[in-house]
Amino acid sequence: MALLETIAAAFKGGEEARVPLAPSFIPTWAPAFNAADGTRNYEYHKAIRDGFLSNPIAQRAVRIVAEGVGQSPLACNNDVLKALVQSTSAGQSLIETITAHVVLHGNGFVQIIKDASGQVIELFALRPDRVKIVAGSDGWPCAFEYHPSDQPITIPLEDENGWPNMIHIKAMHPVEDHYGAGALAAAHEAIAIHNAAANWNRTLLENAARPSGALVYDAGDGIGLTTDQFDRLKSELASAFSGHSNAGRPMLLDGGLKWQSMALSPADMDFATLKSAAARDIALAFGVPPMLLGLPGDNTYSNYREANRALWRLTLLPLADKLLGALHEGLVPWFPEGELRVDMDRVPALSEDRERLWKQVSDAEFLSRAEKREMLGLQPEEVEGDAP
Repeated sequence: MALLETIAAAFKGGEEARVPLAPSFIPTWAPAFNAADGTRNYEYHKAIRDGFLSNPIAQRAVRIVAEGVGQSPLACNNDVLKALVQSTSAGQSLIETITAHVVLHGNGFVQIIKDASGQVIELFALRPDRVKIVAGSDGWPCAFEYHPSDQPITIPLEDENGWPNMIHIKAMHPVEDHYGAGALAAAHEAIAIHNAAANWNRTLLENAARPSGALVYDAGDGIGLTTDQFDRLKSELASAFSGHSNAGRPMLLDGGLKWQSMALSPADMDFATLKSAAARDIALAFGVPPMLLGLPGDNTYSNYREANRALWRLTLLPLADKLLGALHEGLVPWFPEGELRVDMDRVPALSEDRERLWKQVSDAEFLSRAEKREMLGLQPEEVEGDAP
């Protein structure tokens, strides 16, 4: 029992009183940051529909990050721990699901499911928009409320033995104690611009890929069109000459009518440039090099190899370390000697970097064999007589 109490005390951070947190906090479905005057209101479910479900750039960027982290090769010294992390959650990869939640929402919640003996049997990723953190009198989280329906389910922070019931992974938010800020909120304006430009182009295509013209009536005798004539002319134009199916259809005019075409203005022509700029902003928010999304006009990287290496170095590896570190910290009571990290030697995009490092370390004659293995992240060699 003393061993369990010691581990529990280590997990809880000791018996010293923690500094109280500010009691005010925002629910998880509220904006990641307060919108300033003149900006669009951010609502997570609407942002998911407009961004991930409707915008190809945002969806592809999220999939590249989530699938890249989810398929990263793991280095783990415990088969049970590795099986738990590599398992599925509701039919999807656990790591991939958590990554998507953290990138989109800014928070990831992993419920630790145990058997009757208290051993971990499954890790389940909860939808972050359905989870609300319940703060205690000191402001620190004491429970989680999960809202799958009208009746919320309360999940205590710890069970009766002091072991955690939930692992909360959050992206950095500088002014919020309990919830993180997702990249989708930062890309919200760029996604709205990109969608508006796409709708503009679609509408332009439906209008025979040219702007609307003007039907000019030349009243030589000074008598204008009557109301019935105007309504009939308007309905005939709408039914017989509008839409992409009527593109190029000749128009027969009489009675002083003539058609005046209107060319695209410079502001209209800027929509293509505006759409490309918005797409690059979306890629920037999710940490994906624009070249990997097929965006034209971006020459930041000379080739796909450099862009892929930058993706791993700047986005995938830091995010994978964050997620795996949080999972390992939450599972320490059951796996105190466990190790969970990305196996750098098995990442194809970093093979050239690893090969260069191995060559540099191998050529360093002033280093001993043990120092070289340590620099390369290898386990120390067993000395004869140490093995049982």
